[in-house]
Amino acid sequence: MKQMIKLNNDRYRLGYHVSAPAGWINDPNGFCYYKGYYHIFYQYHPYSADWGPMHWGHAYSKDLIHWESLPIALAPDTKADEDGCFSGSAIVKDDVLYLIYTGHHYYGDGDPDHFWQNQNLAYSTDGINFTKYENNPIIKTPPTDNTHHFRDPKIWQKDGSYYMILGSQGKDGLGRVITYRSSDLKKWQYLGEITKADGLSTEGYMWECPDFFKLADKDILLLSPQGIKADGQKYRNLFQTGYFVGNYDYDTNTFEHGSFTELDHGHDFYATQTTLAPDGRRLVFGWMDMWESDFPEKADGWAGALTLPRELVLKDEKLYMRPIKELSKLRTKKLATLDAPKTKKVLLCEDETQVELDLRFEQITELEFKLTDQNEHSHVSLYFDKAKNMFTLHNGDERYATITPSSDLRLQVFIDTSSLEIFINDGEAVFTERFYFEKPKAWLTSSAVKGNIYRLDNKAITFK
Repeated sequence: MKQMIKLNNDRYRLGYHVSAPAGWINDPNGFCYYKGYYHIFYQYHPYSADWGPMHWGHAYSKDLIHWESLPIALAPDTKADEDGCFSGSAIVKDDVLYLIYTGHHYYGDGDPDHFWQNQNLAYSTDGINFTKYENNPIIKTPPTDNTHHFRDPKIWQKDGSYYMILGSQGKDGLGRVITYRSSDLKKWQYLGEITKADGLSTEGYMWECPDFFKLADKDILLLSPQGIKADGQKYRNLFQTGYFVGNYDYDTNTFEHGSFTELDHGHDFYATQTTLAPDGRRLVFGWMDMWESDFPEKADGWAGALTLPRELVLKDEKLYMRPIKELSKLRTKKLATLDAPKTKKVLLCEDETQVELDLRFEQITELEFKLTDQNEHSHVSLYFDKAKNMFTLHNGDERYATITPSSDLRLQVFIDTSSLEIFINDGEAVFTERFYFEKPKAWLTSSAVKGNIYRLDNKAITFK
């Protein structure tokens, strides 16, 4: 019997982000609310800190802030998913929690790109122990107009029917999203594609992790395209995550939409999944890393984490991604109150590994935020160019975001040992970053600033 990997060093370990007890994680899966708890699952390899045969890790929370790690929900232990339980989603039907996920299969010739995929179902009446449907797979093969790329189902209900979208690739080699419909979650009818990439270099060869929902009377397709080429200040990560805003016609299965827009401007954000909270908010998690990045924490027995939960809001057909209001519950102590009327360089905090900075600037003319190591050699920096209304973030190389012109500015910064999340003007622009130096110092050079600095809970995640 395989032995699960164990943590051997906590130097980069996060205090208030969802991660696994040890091992590798990537995409968030199955985000939902069931029987009084928010549930989040994630792609998980429990036997090493490298990507491997995917399982579904699992955690739940009553308040979206304090999470308890739960037993593995799905393992690749049947013929329907023998080489991996890939990403998927969740839905509640008749007080039962259903997970729908992709089964991954290799042909056994040693070629990792020679695979096939199907779709499967599992269910639970307690939200913790899951049984796989005895007649899996529920969708055995891709449609005939598709390649073998056929994964990451997202499911929802509308007017008595269940709908599923899948990330896929058409026979022409372009990324696309396809749709199925069912009355019982078990038998599915293929409806066709709702939209596809308009070109290989502009919108990619494969669309992963699609999500589909309505905000402010608009339909939003959120997804992670692979293969978009960098274009100046845009699309500078290996793969992207972004969205289309438009209108979906259920009768014709067509989605008329605008252009693709990136959701997060940082280095470390991919594979989002949303859920509708009981109070009507649309909440989202992302994977707080990126494929082919360095993972120094692998040496410590783990790799990867999820972002903070965030709220999505649509304004003028642009998605804002703001930190959820519940994050104030993480605050354990106010470390400082700022009221600096003149431009100067300020050391905001040092030797604080879990901290929130909530900063407001009036008549902003200058701003530079910098996170450094103790010797100020390694750093992550954020600079605001007032003339261009543009932020430039440097963390090895540059990422950019342009905001609406305004004389005032709000910056919310969340630091957690080896992660940095920066929210600008209530989520108009966001940068998500990993960094690897211990006991960071946070510096600010700016015009007049007011705000507060808080120490945050460093044990918000409980592992069994």
